[in-house]
Parts: sequence; C-alpha cells; structure tokens
Amino acid sequence: MAVDPEFLPEGVDLERPNAARIYDWALGGTANWAVDREFGEQLVKAFPLIRSVARANRAFLGRAVRHCAENGVNQFLDLGSGVPTVGNVHEIADEADPESRCVYVDNEPVAVAHSKILLEKRGDPARHAVIGGDLRDADEVWERAFETGVLDPAKPVALLTVAVLHFLPEPELAGIIARYRALLPPGSFYVLSHVTMSGVEGDELEQIQRVVKQYEQSSTPATFRDREEIRGFFGDFALVAPGLVPVGEWRLDDPHSPTLNCAIGGVSRKPAPNEV
Repeated sequence: MAVDPEFLPEGVDLERPNAARIYDWALGGTANWAVDREFGEQLVKAFPLIRSVARANRAFLGRAVRHCAENGVNQFLDLGSGVPTVGNVHEIADEADPESRCVYVDNEPVAVAHSKILLEKRGDPARHAVIGGDLRDADEVWERAFETGVLDPAKPVALLTVAVLHFLPEPELAGIIARYRALLPPGSFYVLSHVTMSGVEGDELEQIQRVVKQYEQSSTPATFRDREEIRGFFGDFALVAPGLVPVGEWRLDDPHSPTLNCAIGGVSRKPAPNEV
C-alpha cells in the first residue's frame, strides 16, 4: 500500500526507530521515516538477509491466513498488525472467503492511522476494523475488538501474533497469551511467528547477535526466545502439520526458498469439546 510519507499521525515518536515502521521499510513500504530507514540500513549491514526474513515471514502470514479460511475459520483478530503493506490479512482472507472478517490491533500510531486509511479506501466497515490498543491488555483488547461489531463471538476466530511477541520482553507474556487462548471459541486457530536463536549456527548466529544489540537502540528492543518457550505460547492447542518450523518452510513447496532458522512459526487449533 502506497502512503503519503509526509503524513505524520499524532503521537509518533521520530526520535527513535520503531519496529512496525522498520518492518514496513524491510518490505519495501513507504510508511517509515529517515530514522527507521537509517536503522534498517544498519540492520542490512549486520544481517544481509534481514529483508529476506521479513518477506518470508509475510509470506508465512499469507499462507496461514489462507489455511484458516480454507478450513472454516473466516474471522481474524490480528494483534500487533503493524503498518499496512503487501499482503494484508483482510485482503488475503477476502480472496479465500468474500465474507471474511478482520479486526487489526496495534499500539503504534502510524500503524493504526494507515490501517484506517487503507480500510476507508479498500475495506468494508461491516467486516473490517482497526483499533489502537496494547495486546498485553488481553481482556480489554478482546472486548474492544468485539465491540466493533465486526466479529461474531459465537463463531471461531483466527488469532494472529505474527512477528510481534519478540518485541515484548515481559516474563508474564506467556500468561497473557494463555488468556487469549482461553477466550478463543472452540475450533479457533492461533497463528504465531517469532525470532529465535535456537538451531541457528555459524555466520547466521553471529549476525543475529549483532541484530539483537542493534535493536537495543530502538524503541522496541527484540527478545530472542528459545524454541521451547515459543512452543509454550501454543499451550495445549494442537499444532497443524508441519508443526513449529522456519517460516519459509511452513507449507511452502519451494526448493529455492532460503532456509532461515532464525524465524519460526506455526498454526494451532483449539479443539471443540467433542474432540477432547
């Protein structure tokens, strides 16, 4: 989505780079500022494949959304949705099911403002909405998402936390995600991707370690959790095949796709009572 680079929503901090805007830059978007672009260029020097990781993660999101829609869940709650860019959730979901519904949630003013612009231009107010909120306030976010009238509380929901939890260092985060899982109706999906150093070796590991240090200078430092901690976010939900894997390998039959172990993801499903 092309946006006006001169548009500056109220509350934007341009003193330090921000993860949502850096991600937008990495994907080739325009909703970013000089401080974000300069930081991004430094990231490329530290980790030349950073843009490949961003694109692989975005592609994983698209495949996961299509999987949910094709398996009967057409309502999406996208937490930490970021700045609108190539392959937005509601657009992918609409391709799979024209009656799909989506609520975006983010606490970054740029992400919220540009999401509103996108939905005004290419959305349906009866089926698409965006709210400003902190995903760490699970009950409040859940309540406000359903107050939009977009989501039906009687039907399953696909909850998305894609490339966002590694910017939340709180040790109680596992409990917060568990609360969301408890709120999800039976039959719902939970989609997650997260950066990690587990299974990362050699040059890739050294580069990732440099990235971690660089992100400490931003307004959104990164937390690289290990694989077992990331697996714990799914709780007792059943992971669909192929499980928790590098995002570039999740249901992608492409031998030419680069294998990047530093970003892993998966899709899980909350069983219905008669399935337990």
